[in-house]
Formats: sequence, structure tokens, C-alpha cells
Amino acid sequence: MENMAGGYRGAWKRLRHHPMGMIGLVMLVSAVTVAILAPWISPYDPDAVRRVSIMDIYQPPSPEHWLGTDDAGGDVLTNFLYGARVSLTVGFFASFISVAIGGTIGLSAGFLGGRTETILMRFTDVMLVIPDLPLAVVLVALTKPSLTNIILVIGLLGWTGTARLVRSQTLSVKQRKFVTRARAVGAGSGYIIRRHIFPLVLPLMVVNTILVISLAILNESTLSFLGLGDPATLSWGQMLNYAFTRGAMSAGAWWALVVPGFGIVWVVLGCTLLGQGLEQALNPRLTTHHLSVGRGMIALRDIEAPGGVTPGPPSPAAAD
Repeated sequence: MENMAGGYRGAWKRLRHHPMGMIGLVMLVSAVTVAILAPWISPYDPDAVRRVSIMDIYQPPSPEHWLGTDDAGGDVLTNFLYGARVSLTVGFFASFISVAIGGTIGLSAGFLGGRTETILMRFTDVMLVIPDLPLAVVLVALTKPSLTNIILVIGLLGWTGTARLVRSQTLSVKQRKFVTRARAVGAGSGYIIRRHIFPLVLPLMVVNTILVISLAILNESTLSFLGLGDPATLSWGQMLNYAFTRGAMSAGAWWALVVPGFGIVWVVLGCTLLGQGLEQALNPRLTTHHLSVGRGMIALRDIEAPGGVTPGPPSPAAAD
């Protein structure tokens, strides 16, 4: 556990020196902060009963409404802040479901091998070739379009990529000498997975979770834009749907489309940049896979391993 903690401290140090990763972290943290503080920083109460006249519809940005109003005369900034809560909730919960399912299947297939691996991976291949979005549209349309159903559908359909990545990493870790030594001293499969396989697969799952969050938010926005969102909640995708179907473009109310679209792009881009930064921070060997001889040679002893152990220089045979 101490080695793992040291490894994560080293990963945080490497992430701090990765500009794009830190920018992505700031972008994602800012979006989460805005969603949490929405009741305190929003200028209006979205549930308050108010009288709306035709002059209040699609008002341009003004001191009273910094980002204008929508088709119902509601404040776009208020809807944007509260919509962030729904979109991020779907993104986080759906990604956790996807990574949990994919991680379990990938670990089981890679570690157990044999017929179990064949069955699990053939099932994964079948799910992989089925387009996620059309199937999600069908499933959500057949069920009640609620926030819970949307989270479950997105989570249950987005695990295939995680399963293949985790299986590949598990197969690589399973062949290492410390796993062989653990088997030789009588360690069981559960112990090996818990103490040796899973800690080395976990960084890959963490990176993949960040990337799946962005995909889940995109899928939720697409479903809401197609009219399959939860009518009782307002997400960024739902804001786009209302603006598009209720004449925002014809009325010249560009703010009703640009504001929620900016929120989606902001979070997706932040997750992508953070995922790339975490991938290099948790696996520093990605930046040293091109080793050259002479003055430009990279000494592996100068690279801090994820577990806090400093590896020695490569052997002559490895250099050849």
C-alpha cells in the first residue's frame, strides 16, 4: 500500500508538469464546482413561478439576463448552471457503471483465460459491433425517458472498450515474474488479482473512466437533443433540444444554442486533456518508448516507476 501511495504521489508530480493535463483538470474541476454551487451563484430560481410576457421570450443578453432568455422567458445562465448538474450526474454515474462492467469482464477474461476468456470476449465483440447510439435510442424510446433509465442505458452500452483495454493489460501483467512467484508460494487467484493484478490495471481504468465521462455526456446530450431526455429535468442537451425545436435560430437567439453547446464542449475537452495527462502521468514509460544510444540515450534509472521503485539501467541484451 505504501508503494501504491508513493506511486500516486509520483503520478501527481508528473501530472503537474503536463500542461495539457493540468488545463484539463482545471476545466473539469471548474465545471463540477459550478454545478455544485448552482443554487448559490445562479441569478434566479428556476422553480419560481413568474409571469412571462411575449417580450420576455428570447431576450438578448442584458444586465438583467447576462446570457439572455430562452423560449419560455427563463434565464439562460440559470438553466445553464442547473443543467450542468444533470449532465455531469449522467456522465459520472454512467461512466462508473461502464468501467465497473468492463473492468470486471476484462479482468476475468484476461486472468482466467481458456473457455471463459473466449466466451467473454466473443460477447464483447458482438456488443462492440452494435452501434451504441442507435441501440440507446431504441432502448430509451421503449422505456420511460427518465434520468435513471438514461444513466443505465448509457452505462450498460459503454463498457466494451474498457473490457478490451483491461483484458490486454491483465494479459501483460499476468506474465510477469512476480505473479509467477506468487503462484509458486501458493497464493490463490483472488489474492493475486487483489494484490498484484488489480493495482497495476487500476491506473488504466482511472484514465478510461475520465474518457468515458465525456462520451457519456455526449450520448446524454444527443439523446436529449433527439427528444428522449427526461422531461422533468433540464440538461445541456435538453436546452439544445428546446432551442432547436422552438425557433431559436429563426429568432436569431444564438445564445440559446451557443451557451449549452459551449458547456458540452468545455467538459468533453477537459476530460480528453485530463485523460491524456493522466495516461502519461500514471504510465511514464509511454514517453520513453523510443530509446537511442549515445548522448541522446534516456537512462531508465532516471524514471520513477509507478510503485515508487527506481528501476536499474537496461541490460546490454535489452538495449540490443
